Amino acid sequence: MSKQELVVLGQDTADGCCPTLLTAPLDEEAATDLAKVFKALGDPVRLRLLSMIASPDGGEVCVCDLTPAFDLSQPTISHHLKLLKQAGLIDSERRGTWVYYRLLPETTDQLAAALTRPTAHATEPAGTTS
Repeated sequence: MSKQELVVLGQDTADGCCPTLLTAPLDEEAATDLAKVFKALGDPVRLRLLSMIASPDGGEVCVCDLTPAFDLSQPTISHHLKLLKQAGLIDSERRGTWVYYRLLPETTDQLAAALTRPTAHATEPAGTTS
């Protein structure tokens, strides 16, 4: 058995999990993955759709409840939902003629974690560094 010391990753981060973009530079793969999700969120219609899907008490919403909230055609709404689904932000299930959408919280949790400042820096005033 080797006597090499094992390095525990992520010990310097706020949650002890993985480095965030505020604690370490992103590698190319991580940046590409994050950019896909942020790009999906870079449209006001998709942000509203995500909010509507994430907010109901039952945790899911029927497409029949989403479409009337917008002054857009049903195919356009479907396109936006498809992009949110491809980004891993939502999932869907067909029930008869309707499709029900639900948030995938692990993806939004990853986004939040990526943007969370380490605890040591969270109390510093804006514009200061340590």
